[in-house]
Amino acid sequence: MTDCLFCKIVSGEVPAKIVREGERTVAFRDINPQAPTHVLVIPKDHHPTVGELAAADAELLAEVVGEAHRVAVDEGVADGGYRVVFNTGAQAGQTVFHVHAHVLGGRGLNWPPG
Repeated sequence: MTDCLFCKIVSGEVPAKIVREGERTVAFRDINPQAPTHVLVIPKDHHPTVGELAAADAELLAEVVGEAHRVAVDEGVADGGYRVVFNTGAQAGQTVFHVHAHVLGGRGLNWPPG
C-alpha cells in the first residue's frame, strides 16, 4: 500500500524508533505516547484491522501478540502489568488502517478505558 504510514515504516521510507524486528513483525515507539511504555507492534504485511488479520492469517496474529509480550518483557513492564490494545475501526479510535497492537505499561492503567 503506497499511502499507508505503517507500510512506509516497514519499507524504511518513514523513520521510526524500532525496538524489535522479526521476520514478519516490527515494533516501534508511538509518536504520541499515552504511557511511559507505548510501543506499536505491527505485521509487515498490510492488513487494515485485527479482524481482517485474524481471518486472513491467524498465525501472524499470534506472532503480533507474542511480540507484544516480548516488548513488555524487554521494556520491563511484564511483571508489573501491561495492556495490549487493538483499536478496530474509526469509532474505536483507529487512525492508521494497518493493524497494530498498542503495548502500554509503566503506570497504572484505569478501567474502564476511554
